[in-house]
Amino acid sequence: MSNILKFTRFDVALVRPYFKTICYTLLIPIAFAVINRSLLTGVSFAMSFIAMTTGYTFSITEKNNMERLYGILPVRKSELVVGRYVFVLIMGVLSLLVSLVAQPLVLKAVGVEVGVSDIITVAITGIFLYALYTVFQIPGYYKFGSIKGRVFMYIPVVGFLVILLLFSNIPSLRDSLVSTVVSSPVLLTLLVFSAVIVMYTVSILFSIRIMKNKEI
Repeated sequence: MSNILKFTRFDVALVRPYFKTICYTLLIPIAFAVINRSLLTGVSFAMSFIAMTTGYTFSITEKNNMERLYGILPVRKSELVVGRYVFVLIMGVLSLLVSLVAQPLVLKAVGVEVGVSDIITVAITGIFLYALYTVFQIPGYYKFGSIKGRVFMYIPVVGFLVILLLFSNIPSLRDSLVSTVVSSPVLLTLLVFSAVIVMYTVSILFSIRIMKNKEI
């Protein structure tokens, strides 16, 4: 566990120079939420943006040939992988919390009421979407690297466009999601978290397998 946390902190140090840029990117979804007058759209956009930053650590390590450093360290490859997943999860959770605080306040300032059920719905949706994006991205980066695997960076973009298209053209889908949360919030939350745990477990196992078969 200590090695996992060390590599999580190491990834934090790698991305620290980009923290200001990442924080600024969270302002764009706020503007998007105001334009569309929708918390769901704004947070979905924010999670897509943050998921796109998943490749930062892979890009930095690849450009600086850090794979050699990893190869001589007395740690297991599985610990390297899990540490990176922990870092990615922390980034997602923090971004979601910031969005759930900032966006409702801005929407309220422009006259859009955001209820508790809306926030719960958006939180559940944001967690699921972020997980859905990153569970495919990370194994892809491990397999192909940040340059060859650049296509994986656009998974969140495609996902957000699909969500935006569905919720814009099928309002009943959005209303159905909200009503489901209101009627059975505990059940839906358990289902989503169970799905997220399963997805990340499978993704981590794939990434570990890729790393074990990879020369570093």
